Amino acid sequence: MGPGAILPGATLGIFGGGQLGRMTAMAARTLGYHVLALDPDAACAARGVVDRCLCAAFDDPEAAAELGRAADVVTLEIERVARHSLEAAARHAPVRPGAAVLAVVQDRAVQKDWLAQHGFPVGPWRRADSAQELAEAAAALGACFAKVRTGGYDGRGQARLGVGEPTGPVWQALGQRPLVVEQALALAAELSVLVARSPAGQTVVYPPAMNHHVDRVLDWSVLPGPLPEQTAEEAMDMARAIATALAVEGLLAVELFLTTQGRLLVNELAPRPHNTFHGTQLACLTDQFEQLVRAVCGLPLGAVAPVRPAAIVNLLGDLWLPAPDGQGGGPDYVAALQVEGVRLHLYGKGPPRPGRKMGHLSAVGSTPQEALDRVLRARARLARHPAPPPLAEVPPAR
Repeated sequence: MGPGAILPGATLGIFGGGQLGRMTAMAARTLGYHVLALDPDAACAARGVVDRCLCAAFDDPEAAAELGRAADVVTLEIERVARHSLEAAARHAPVRPGAAVLAVVQDRAVQKDWLAQHGFPVGPWRRADSAQELAEAAAALGACFAKVRTGGYDGRGQARLGVGEPTGPVWQALGQRPLVVEQALALAAELSVLVARSPAGQTVVYPPAMNHHVDRVLDWSVLPGPLPEQTAEEAMDMARAIATALAVEGLLAVELFLTTQGRLLVNELAPRPHNTFHGTQLACLTDQFEQLVRAVCGLPLGAVAPVRPAAIVNLLGDLWLPAPDGQGGGPDYVAALQVEGVRLHLYGKGPPRPGRKMGHLSAVGSTPQEALDRVLRARARLARHPAPPPLAEVPPAR
């Protein structure tokens, strides 16, 4: 145990009360901590599992200061917290990760510049602060993705542009906001690596997860990803180096692209628990949520080596809505849970709507493919859903 550890019985404050805050709070309570959350939604997912929920905006410094005064340490489950709110809380309790980390990751252009300046590889990209600059960027890069520089998640605030496609409608659809424009790459796989780092500098790294997206929203993830050993080691080394250079206290998820030429490129950073590592709840002795609590409280970090493969699939609000023909009575939980090795995780959110993450299914197997097969079969029993292709061989990184 490091010096100044914040021991069970103390109070953890969390900026954000969504599903990540909910699951972090549940892990903290298991360890014996009290938990407070701050969220603008009075009916947020974490409300039922925390001691107290402050209903306030993430840019409300007075509410942030109240969170800091009531907590012994503060962390976050969402990046969209104003810097002045982080600083207001930090006047009363340690905030981990702090405002300096958020200053890098909140703006995609700043993040990419920081990565390049520190020697971490990123794909070709350009800024676009006007309709003209978007047109010029698309002409230079070819097929590309336009993304708002700040905010935007789960596919929101993004648009794909094909070669020669008019850019004006995209500029309008994305709110005429400053953008980053990223060249579309030929990918063999999408990966993510999760790093936990304590205030004393102790670091542990989970092996890479392999991820599959539909309409730029995570559909499924499997841990450990079936990757060549060289690729996995390179990805873990890169993620560890990024977390160290950023001096993260807490968690850092590093999203990576593996190109068909075998190159690893950094996509984005997230200093919080990550959807692609929900599988740690079944695969690892220490899941990502307990690890976050350990890291920010200065406790020894837990074991990260998977003891068995696990896979997760997201459950979007579409599953709760009637089919176009008016049929359907909601998900069939009983049928899904009849699949061996499957668990159901619901987030306690309000009314379902298309694209809203309402929960996930997880499953274990003797191999990553078996875990994925089980969880996809369980989701198919919840409702009719197209199954993605099986895991594919990927080339080693070079």
